[in-house]
Amino acid sequence: MSSNRKRPIFSGHESFACKSHWLKRGYDFVRGKNNFNDDDAVVSLGVGKNMVASIKFWLKAIGLLKDTGLESIADHLFDDENGRDPYLEDIGTLWLLHFLLIQTDYATIYKTTFVDYHRQRNIIEKSKLQNYIKHICFDETGYKNLYNDNTVKRDIGVMLHNYCAKNGSNINVEDSNSLFAPLNLICETEKDTYRFNYETRSDVPSLIFLYALLVKFKGRNSISFEDIAELALIFCLTNNDLLEIINHLCDLYPSEIVFSDVAGIKELQFRAILNPTEVLDRYYEEN
Repeated sequence: MSSNRKRPIFSGHESFACKSHWLKRGYDFVRGKNNFNDDDAVVSLGVGKNMVASIKFWLKAIGLLKDTGLESIADHLFDDENGRDPYLEDIGTLWLLHFLLIQTDYATIYKTTFVDYHRQRNIIEKSKLQNYIKHICFDETGYKNLYNDNTVKRDIGVMLHNYCAKNGSNINVEDSNSLFAPLNLICETEKDTYRFNYETRSDVPSLIFLYALLVKFKGRNSISFEDIAELALIFCLTNNDLLEIINHLCDLYPSEIVFSDVAGIKELQFRAILNPTEVLDRYYEEN
């Protein structure tokens, strides 16, 4: 039994994928000292009651909101005066939010799919993913009695809706503005079968990847290539793509970052402390 897994969360989104305008709307709502439980939240947010709950869920899932209030990264992105990208006009911000969704690991399915499941296979068959989730998040943990077939099935549907751009001419507006669809990270190959899309990888900005490295491996002054490769799974990067990004980072930070490859042992070394927020600022200043 794996005891280090936390209680899995596969519901809370009310079956709504995250719409691209919800994060800014939810951020403004919280900044305005409003409460999602207030009766007039539906009026303030301009959505139905279930969507109010969903907006709160996505703010928490992406690591922008905790019980005590907004996280600093939320202000950094969405503040009207000083926010770096309040209306999500930069594709780099979507890569950043994608990383935060998985790193926060509030909504269990994202890390489970993009890291654990992805480590074993590139093809996503709905039924196999569901069995995998049942096995890894419930059967092998102390939460076996919490498993609900329909809840997990619905969560898989919402995840695919978040990431998979719909094909065809009958797309409605609700489908077309799912937050992460522009990243093109998952594509449908046939009915109920999808794949992680490695062709999208050239879009991952090196500085956003560096931010992710600094957050995920906080305080470490060296990171093995194997550890970095887990992060590469999140962004659908091949080893060659990863080496390209690492070389680019060494060029951007010649006195702070060194990549060593000695006797077949590859690792990234930090010669100075880099501040993740300053790295983000550099990205937005240069783009």
